[in-house]
Amino acid sequence: MSQYEPKPEDRFTFGLWTVGNTGKDSFGDPVRQQLTPVEIVHLLANVGAYGVNFHDNNLVPIDATRSERDRIVADFKAALKETGLVVPMATTDLFTDPVFRDGAFTSSNPEIRAYALQKTMQGMDLGAELGAKVYVFWGGREGVETDAGKNPLDAMNWFRDALNYLCEYSLDQGYGLKFAMGAKPNEPRADLYLPTTGAMLGFIETLEHSEMVGVNPEVAHEHMAGLSYMHAIAQAWDAGKLFHLDLNDQNGARYDQDLRFGSHSIKQAFFLVKFLEDVGYEGSRHFDAHAYRTADLSDVKAFARGCIRTYLILKEKAEQFNEDARIQELVAQIREAGDPMSVYLGEYSPEKARQLKAHPFDRVALGKKGLPYEELDQLLIELLLGAR
Repeated sequence: MSQYEPKPEDRFTFGLWTVGNTGKDSFGDPVRQQLTPVEIVHLLANVGAYGVNFHDNNLVPIDATRSERDRIVADFKAALKETGLVVPMATTDLFTDPVFRDGAFTSSNPEIRAYALQKTMQGMDLGAELGAKVYVFWGGREGVETDAGKNPLDAMNWFRDALNYLCEYSLDQGYGLKFAMGAKPNEPRADLYLPTTGAMLGFIETLEHSEMVGVNPEVAHEHMAGLSYMHAIAQAWDAGKLFHLDLNDQNGARYDQDLRFGSHSIKQAFFLVKFLEDVGYEGSRHFDAHAYRTADLSDVKAFARGCIRTYLILKEKAEQFNEDARIQELVAQIREAGDPMSVYLGEYSPEKARQLKAHPFDRVALGKKGLPYEELDQLLIELLLGAR
């Protein structure tokens, strides 16, 4: 088991809302006692986490007085110092309170949009005070049940204005924050604006400070849309926009399940871990997941340890995949290493284009050539099942 014990350089983090989840759902009351932020910090230290992230109101209740706020933050800081945990990321809850029933940055009411900005600036102040370098935006209410009452162009303009405003605020305060936007196709609203990571990446390029803004893709959210999470983070990485990520699991296009990482879609989890390790991703491995409603506190700890342990096991499996002689032989065969077509491909030149146009391709022969994906995938399955 020792090789699966986390180290600080693994950068495993959890949110206060993850292990602190009481098991309440749309059909049932809480089944676990609400832990305080200080208790959560000590729990996470006990399971080997590197850091803890939070929404503003996970830490400080929305109706707290200034003196209550200062006491809570002081106690939280003391717990961080005692355990050695850090706060890499913070975010704002713009979806729980009834004031955000029609959205926050995209609310039809300009006073609510202004309040959302105020609340977010205060959240940024708190995050910066606790050392956060990434600030996440998940628009849980930024959407509609019906398009009858809201023009999506207006909503996008309001959303854009808010991000531009908050970028300027961060610059003005010298916080040095990176903003990371999280996409989700639906829930809690019927249709959420900017429902996928690709949509977020397109929107970011319309911002005044697009260099400050990236994405925070989540496994469950991409899988809810029937998409590949690994492809989403690959696109974000390629664009230089993978500022943060949320790891969990999901059983198909259902409600947002936030399952323990790797507990359902094991092959997809493998390719995700392999990608992150192969490219040298240095950000947090943040687990945005919840223990089963059936769990007690002891089982919540098992849940958190399970997220970490599964990641480290899959990291080891990725190393085995990269070192397996037969697997790499097949990979090289598929990629046609040293193929003479390399003289035609890549960067354009007039001479290269002239030569390529003149090259005699045997289309029929090319169409007859098979690829050993079945064997390769079976070897992967055997590797994951411990039979290789």
